[in-house]
Amino acid sequence: MAGVVTVLVYGKGTVVRLAHPTDEDADQGAADLFRVLGRQVKALRERAGLTQRELGRRLGYGEETIASVEQGRRVPQPALLTAVDELLDAGGVLTAASDAVERAKQAMRIRHPVWFRDYARLEAEAVEFHEYGNQVFPGLLQTEEHARALFGMRMPLLDEPTIEQRVAARLARQELLTRWPAPLVTSVIEESVLHRPLGGREVHRRQLQHLLRLGEMRSLQLQVMPTDRTEHAGLGGAFILITPKGQPQVAYLEVQNASKLISDQEEVRMLAARYGSIRAQALTPRDSLTAIEKLLGET
Repeated sequence: MAGVVTVLVYGKGTVVRLAHPTDEDADQGAADLFRVLGRQVKALRERAGLTQRELGRRLGYGEETIASVEQGRRVPQPALLTAVDELLDAGGVLTAASDAVERAKQAMRIRHPVWFRDYARLEAEAVEFHEYGNQVFPGLLQTEEHARALFGMRMPLLDEPTIEQRVAARLARQELLTRWPAPLVTSVIEESVLHRPLGGREVHRRQLQHLLRLGEMRSLQLQVMPTDRTEHAGLGGAFILITPKGQPQVAYLEVQNASKLISDQEEVRMLAARYGSIRAQALTPRDSLTAIEKLLGET
């Protein structure tokens, strides 16, 4: 079935065309593939007598990631499949599925609200991604259980199937952090967010631990904006700056039930300058990780 095409017009005649897949079979086929591969990973792990935590530790992944892959909730990235194949002596079966996973990811329609899909497609092509967050942890940095807690408290309430779809879509977006070549990713988070235990104390604690792991990535620079700053350039609210491959930088704003994708280059330039000031006022990446470690020691 042919896809629908949305055309975004930028300043000075620049045009970006985004193909919108409409074939529902692509969704189901990808989901089925991911579930089958997840069951294979689980069978191999159990054959080796390993727990999800033990397997994750040996491969350098969190227990939650292994559990999500086994249950078909997270896209089984080729690097993970290859690592499991080699560690658990699968004879190349999982490695051979890597190409199929890549094709399925490309064909799969992203399960986002309609108003979010244009942004999500641009984000997937980003070579640079910068976000200032002042209420919750950025979606790209959230754990699965934290994301599920957030969608569960959304008002008006979402039904369970919608929550699961939104969680899966958010986790799929996080491929941006691990793909190669790696995009440059920076994020500034308000200190107050670090103290807000959304989802419960244990969920929050694991979220903070996840931030520490992400903060060690070479391609990601995480900063905390202290509450005691006497000057703050980000009082206008949260925003995102993304640079899709081969395209001008764009900005994205979202508040309550309204969202805005900004392509006017003068508006984008002002937000980029504001973000530069926010980063200058925040703690350095290393000091930010130290602050998170200190908070973890107190919880």
